Amino acid sequence: MPDNEIRVAVYGIGRFARATHLPNLCQIDGVKIVALSDIDENALQATATEFNVPKTYLDAHKMLENEKLDALWSIVPAFARTDVEIKAAERGIHLFSEKPQAINMTLAKRIDKAVRQNDIISTVGFRERYRPIFQEAKKLLEDKRIIHARFQQIILPRLDATPKTTWDTQMDKGGVKFFDWGVHATDYIRFMTGQDVVKAQAFLYKPDQLNTPLSSSFHYQLSNGPTTSLNFIEENPIGLGEEPYFKIFFEGGQLALFGYERIEINNKIVYEAEQFDPWLAQDTVFIEAVRSNKPEILLSNYQDGLQSLGPILAGWESARRNGICLDIPSFIEEA
Repeated sequence: MPDNEIRVAVYGIGRFARATHLPNLCQIDGVKIVALSDIDENALQATATEFNVPKTYLDAHKMLENEKLDALWSIVPAFARTDVEIKAAERGIHLFSEKPQAINMTLAKRIDKAVRQNDIISTVGFRERYRPIFQEAKKLLEDKRIIHARFQQIILPRLDATPKTTWDTQMDKGGVKFFDWGVHATDYIRFMTGQDVVKAQAFLYKPDQLNTPLSSSFHYQLSNGPTTSLNFIEENPIGLGEEPYFKIFFEGGQLALFGYERIEINNKIVYEAEQFDPWLAQDTVFIEAVRSNKPEILLSNYQDGLQSLGPILAGWESARRNGICLDIPSFIEEA
């Protein structure tokens, strides 16, 4: 066994793990996936066979007890997280946490405390920080005075009769776009502007007979004063069209990101992206951070991720309370 081999376990082997992290880990030199854990025994065994992983566990706690691990990839849905990441941190196991980190801030803070107290290298799955188009946008905005940032996601409608049989159709379990992509959008706006969210409020339009909202609107104030809006529309068969996902207004103009393809400033193309795999890039950098004991090469850590999770959870709470405006530092501190 090589001295620098990184022994990894994956907690949660759903579609996302099978499509991204597991294939990535299999192709990174010096990585050995020693165990998988999931509550779905059939899927667990099939995935272990597919990726040639020797050990499987229905109980993640037993996996942590029985295996010698360097790092844990926690890929379970936010609602399913309990104390597994905390126990891993207490054992000195470095942590890759897929986003969203938790469905409530109290648990996320408990995990963060364990990570910091045990000097754990950590990151959160905000993969687009590694994509060159977002890094280029960040550079282009460095000398700009930001006025407003906007994100919008317009998707095909979900059938009203969709049964609540899986977690991703249940709003109380986080199966809603404003939670899933909202933390992404919040994080990338923070990354590109270099500012945190200090105030948040939100409104949802969800008729009683529907599982998830038809529309969700989140409103922020950033640390230097700019306003921000995140809008999620789930009832549009036409889709977004040629409108950008992100548009950032600054004194003298605007910057727009059209998907992962190009950046325009004042309607002129200033950057065109080449093909890039941010999932592989983030997994590779995290392995290198663990191997070299250099957390500074990572573009996010668990504690910083709270600043992207907090505004969405605060907005969700705001929507429950008729759109009250919440102070984000207080919301995180008091959880």
